[in-house]
Amino acid sequence: MQVLIVDDSQIMRKIITGALKKLGINDIVEASNGQEALDVLAKDAANIGLVLMDWNMPTMTGIEAVRKIRAGNNKVPVVMVTTEAEKAKVIEAIKSGANDYLIKPFNPKDIQAKLEKFLQAVLK
Repeated sequence: MQVLIVDDSQIMRKIITGALKKLGINDIVEASNGQEALDVLAKDAANIGLVLMDWNMPTMTGIEAVRKIRAGNNKVPVVMVTTEAEKAKVIEAIKSGANDYLIKPFNPKDIQAKLEKFLQAVLK
């Protein structure tokens, strides 16, 4: 299974990719906004086992993309990886269909701890 990293920052995508590779996850797909993420899922939903989604992006925000993913009845685990740290934002993300939430900045140990339950399914 693949992990889809969705972030408009190429640097942040590289950081997340590096953290995942340290965890043994090498099958990674990238998108730079929510619309690109939806396009990737439309083409290859069966192989995407986890989505790491930024919130603030041009074209389509992460929260809009999560809502559309769930509206399409896709059950892929989605973790918001964002600077939006307010409690109301966390609640909004979860109500919109995100499975979990990781606040930037983080280190590889943070992402490992947060994603451990999802990574087990991806690593199988």
